[in-house]
Amino acid sequence: MDILQTIAVAVLGMALGASCGLNYVHYMHMFQLNSYHSDEQFKWIGKNIKEVILRHIFTLGSVLTFLICGEMKASTCFIAAAFLCLDLVFSAPKKAKKKLVFTPRVIRMTVTSLIVYILLILIVFLTLGMGYLSLAITMCVQVLTLVMAMLANLINKPIEAMINRHYINDAKRVIDGLPDLTVVGLTGSYGKTSTKFYLEKLLGAKYNVLMTPESYNTTMGVVKVVRGQLNATHEIFLCEMGAKNVGEIKEICDIVKPKHGIITSIGPQHLETFKSIDNIIKTKFELADSLPEDGIIFLNYDNEYIAKHDCEKNKVTYSLGGGTDYYADNISVSENGTQFTVHNGNEEKQFATKLIGSHNVQNIVGAIAVANTLGVPFADLVMPVKRLECVPHRLQIIKGTNKTIIDDAFNSNPTGAKAALDTLAVFDGYKILVSPGMVELGEKEYELNKRFGEQAADICDFVIAVGERQAVPITDGLKAKGYPEEKTYVAKDLNEALAKVENIKTGGEKKIVLLENDLPDNY
Repeated sequence: MDILQTIAVAVLGMALGASCGLNYVHYMHMFQLNSYHSDEQFKWIGKNIKEVILRHIFTLGSVLTFLICGEMKASTCFIAAAFLCLDLVFSAPKKAKKKLVFTPRVIRMTVTSLIVYILLILIVFLTLGMGYLSLAITMCVQVLTLVMAMLANLINKPIEAMINRHYINDAKRVIDGLPDLTVVGLTGSYGKTSTKFYLEKLLGAKYNVLMTPESYNTTMGVVKVVRGQLNATHEIFLCEMGAKNVGEIKEICDIVKPKHGIITSIGPQHLETFKSIDNIIKTKFELADSLPEDGIIFLNYDNEYIAKHDCEKNKVTYSLGGGTDYYADNISVSENGTQFTVHNGNEEKQFATKLIGSHNVQNIVGAIAVANTLGVPFADLVMPVKRLECVPHRLQIIKGTNKTIIDDAFNSNPTGAKAALDTLAVFDGYKILVSPGMVELGEKEYELNKRFGEQAADICDFVIAVGERQAVPITDGLKAKGYPEEKTYVAKDLNEALAKVENIKTGGEKKIVLLENDLPDNY
């Protein structure tokens, strides 16, 4: 092999390494967003098959270069490297909303992947020798990045199970070492995170409280918080519990051993993985089933699935309107906030909050019910309720001179989306909806997004649907209500949508912009 040929092979190797690296990081990122579940990763591949094919189309060019030329000349290697460089241009990473986190698990999978890659390449060259056919087959390593993260995860499964078991047992040890700690579990298809934040503020009037931060609501997320933050000074631990499959709430309960719990809602969230609403109901009530005999489950009886479910545990119910242990009425909503009265038996109290909307009142009443039952008097809850701040990206009001943004971009569901539109209706001004619709609703996804479009038609002056594929049911719903086509716009992404917002003429009216849902990077 002469010097030029050696250089050409080296350039080809670097191009292949860079291409494999970029694609591997991309697929690992998607795998992480899909919670390391191979079935969800395969569904993602199916939904994005065009993008997947385009990511590897130039690799085919490099393989064909060797097969057509039938030799390993320097020129052949340079041409193959050029194809891979084109792939680098196409596969350049885009700005992510939630970046890949190089957790110890990701690092372990990456090391395993590298070992597998090296072994495969060695087998090829030891079997076929150093020739054009070996290089052609080696180019196919780039395509393997599509499944390599899943393969590495499968190989590492026994190790990961052992590591997780160690961490879980350590978390159980921490909980067992705090006999005076009261654990309150929170779950629900929606509303659980907001209720958790509100409850932390209300209980903070009397107790030293720790809550799981942000959306640390998976088994290992909760384990991390318990091992890293929980200590003997804490009196109450608010543990948010999320789930996409039956049994996941029970798994968390077995670790933290909740004394009390609250179920904020049940709806068609994550229906793709749960398969049925009955499975969602069963999973959410795993929290109630895990409570001790003297524990209390707090239930939102405005939710028909919760109200109809037969629960034999000690329960405290709450609602808007009446007929429950705690309820709110006399609800008055304006741009500046919400006022309402909370009743518990013969006791009642006026409350005011800067938060807008009856759905926020519902979550606050749930938090009041828990806090009051755990010993915080009504009178001591008035100021904490008044001071409550909106949870970021959950109907967060951002006021400007010529524009007010209602940021409800964290997540969306049919109930929450309707509540967001109701909040938009409260404001005076030119009402603009920006939304990609709702996802993970299974077979009902089209139907529910079409209904969302119909609801938007009654309230909005202009609708911007984000994403050509996601926009279809929303625009169909608008058309069904006879909504003017010139008041509808389909944007390819959020940036284009926001640019369109700026260009809309309102005749001097202030723009009120509702950002309803922002899809994660794997959509």
